[in-house]
Amino acid sequence: MFELDDFTHEPRIAYFTMEIALQNKIPTYAGGLGILAGDTIRSAADLELPLVTVSLAGRAGYFHQTIDSEGRQHEQPDQWDPGEWASPLEARVAVPIEGHHVWVGGWFYELEGHMGGRQPVILLDTDMDENNAADREITHSLYGGDSAYRLKQEIVLGIGGVRMLYALGFTLRQYHMNEGHSALLTLQLLRRYAYPDADVRPGESHYDIPKVRELCNFTTHTPIEAGHDKFPYDLVERTLGDFIDASTLKRFAGSDNLNMTRLALNLSEYVNGVAKRHAETSRQMFPGYRVRAVTNGVHPFTWAAPSFRELYDAHLSGWCHEPEVLIRAECCIADEDIWAAHMEAKQALLVEVKARCDISLEPDVPILGFARRMTAYKRPDLLFIDITRLKAIAKQHPFQIVLAGKAHPQDNGGKRLIEALHVYIRELADTVRIAYLPNYDMALAASIVSGIDVWLNTPQRPLEASGTSGMKAAVNGVPNLSILDGWWEEGCIEGITGWAIGDGTDGSTQAEADALYNKLEQVVLPLYYQDRAGWIAVMKGAIAKNASYFNSHRMMRRYVSDAYVH
Repeated sequence: MFELDDFTHEPRIAYFTMEIALQNKIPTYAGGLGILAGDTIRSAADLELPLVTVSLAGRAGYFHQTIDSEGRQHEQPDQWDPGEWASPLEARVAVPIEGHHVWVGGWFYELEGHMGGRQPVILLDTDMDENNAADREITHSLYGGDSAYRLKQEIVLGIGGVRMLYALGFTLRQYHMNEGHSALLTLQLLRRYAYPDADVRPGESHYDIPKVRELCNFTTHTPIEAGHDKFPYDLVERTLGDFIDASTLKRFAGSDNLNMTRLALNLSEYVNGVAKRHAETSRQMFPGYRVRAVTNGVHPFTWAAPSFRELYDAHLSGWCHEPEVLIRAECCIADEDIWAAHMEAKQALLVEVKARCDISLEPDVPILGFARRMTAYKRPDLLFIDITRLKAIAKQHPFQIVLAGKAHPQDNGGKRLIEALHVYIRELADTVRIAYLPNYDMALAASIVSGIDVWLNTPQRPLEASGTSGMKAAVNGVPNLSILDGWWEEGCIEGITGWAIGDGTDGSTQAEADALYNKLEQVVLPLYYQDRAGWIAVMKGAIAKNASYFNSHRMMRRYVSDAYVH
């Protein structure tokens, strides 16, 4: 084990993220944003990039999901003890909240990559004896509570995070905000780079704004307006006080509300979306800003099933460090070896389904997989729009379905979707075997993306920012059947890496449902049953043309060349 001091001797990029998936047993993540952050740091470790990550300890986790017989979601705290996994920090810093100081401590977690590289992670924690009972709970629940609670969390993350890094002795060359939750760090930097009053002429800013912009990078992840944190200024004033003058704050964060995305956009030199389509959508949402595109990627070793790791080790030496080597999968791996690796991963999923749901799936029947955050724009019910047609397709070409996903505790629409899916499961019981696996997490995701035969993604265009789960499937040779949105608009080569649902011109629910049924009935399922060599060719195409490119090693090299090195 390294000591924290071992990481402070060279300048580092400070990577700020509200959530991060360090490993399955540490529930400091809710979904795709945290998984992406974890893959970012794992690739940084493999590539030996000088980063330091700042996040929240989240002792209560996101939540543990159970689902009753009627399909109703129930949430329980997912408690974990940071002391079992991380070392306590010696430093303490204070942040202003509601007119008093809240003390922030934390934990040092050392992420060790599978190739021996290491990355320091700082998990901020207000559960300290110095704080009152309410303040001790600020960092407990990920995305919990009301707006006031969320604002307090973001003060701790942004302002407290910068203060903690300096208290620990880090030398920082830049800051990277993974979504807008940490944008208050820009206010701490404005204060740090404020001019002495005697040097400021009337009408000039008290802050070295170009310096702050030069230091900051911002990655926006959501094309949904509701996904951008906004706080009313009366709440900001009560909570943050006069930390920075109101005119400066409104200049950068918006005149009506403190818009965390606007704050990050205005005080960052480099801004990017997470796919080409998403960058275009972001430029439309925020005209006047230069939003570049760095398409997300996934960590190849983490998401490859053991059978595929062995396969790649045997035939594609060096694939872990240079995933572009996977482009040779089409010519260097025999069909029977691809299929054997897939069937091993599929069998592992069948065991998982039996253990969790007491449902026996058939190894020789194709499995469609749909697993993600359950919310309206993801449209998990698109496949079930026409039950009669779905039954007819299944009678001609049998298939099975594996579902999983959590709805945010306050997303009643998402919860109703889970209930609706269970109604469909009962309606289709005599025709299609369907399993809804509870408590979707990092380990379950790995089992699903490698064990199913087709990855299904049906978002409402253009609301899918990226959609990295389909990339994880591709690492395991699983083709995508998806709406042309997010990364799939870049990754889809029809009939080569998978298949598109529709052509992107008619986004109505009925049109895209019809396109999905037609593609299943006329192309996907016949290929699976009638042309095994043709199916395996698509599996190889997914590996060679998708997994070789849509990985977090390529993503991190882009961040280094485009954002970190000026």
